[in-house]
Amino acid sequence: MTKAPVIGVCTPLERARWAVWDMPAALVAANYLRAVWDAGGRTLLLPPDPAVEADPGSFTGLVDGLLLVGGADIEACRYGDEPHATAEAAQTTRDGVEIALVRDAAARGLPVLGICRGLQVINTAFGGTLWQHLPETHGTQEHRRVLGAFAGNEHPVDLTPGSLAARAAGETRHTVVSHHHQGIRDLGPGLISTGYSDDGVVEAVEGEGGWLLGVQWHPEADPASRVIGSLVEAARAVA
Repeated sequence: MTKAPVIGVCTPLERARWAVWDMPAALVAANYLRAVWDAGGRTLLLPPDPAVEADPGSFTGLVDGLLLVGGADIEACRYGDEPHATAEAAQTTRDGVEIALVRDAAARGLPVLGICRGLQVINTAFGGTLWQHLPETHGTQEHRRVLGAFAGNEHPVDLTPGSLAARAAGETRHTVVSHHHQGIRDLGPGLISTGYSDDGVVEAVEGEGGWLLGVQWHPEADPASRVIGSLVEAARAVA
């Protein structure tokens, strides 16, 4: 029997409630996990263990691919900026761990997919910078018209023909759902941009070699999306 690829899913610590408890927990939305399972992969949750920043191989050595999910803004100091007034509460340990994991996974040749915040982590890990508030810098609410929901935040993106992003999405004009107020400003060395929304915001980046992809939208919220399944297929070659 062919071994199912194991996808490491980077998992934040968030306050959660279950049964009689209300406390921090390693928490990730189940739709990310189901997308991996539906594609025939297995999931291993990778919480922001502080020790992993100095030893990312202790996690990357366990998996066949890496998935970085959405979440809070990356600390502006990570890319040499001061925080904007709209910046969300810092998750310092998570930022450091995920940046280290991206760098190590890329060096090992592991397939990596970053979603929303995950795309921004990839860009930061490669030395890029971010726009901190698109409504101010681009004059657009297109990417987060409805707060706390995906419905109502649909818009099209154009993907470069033949790119990894276009192959993963299955088309070059792709309707997506998004929920973000930050985006790529300066692209990190070693990355190329292969997707844009109509207002000029970078929607997809990929590495110049290997299987490294970041998308600014949320494919886990689209049951018809092939993007996470493409990560699983790439990881299958590693497993």
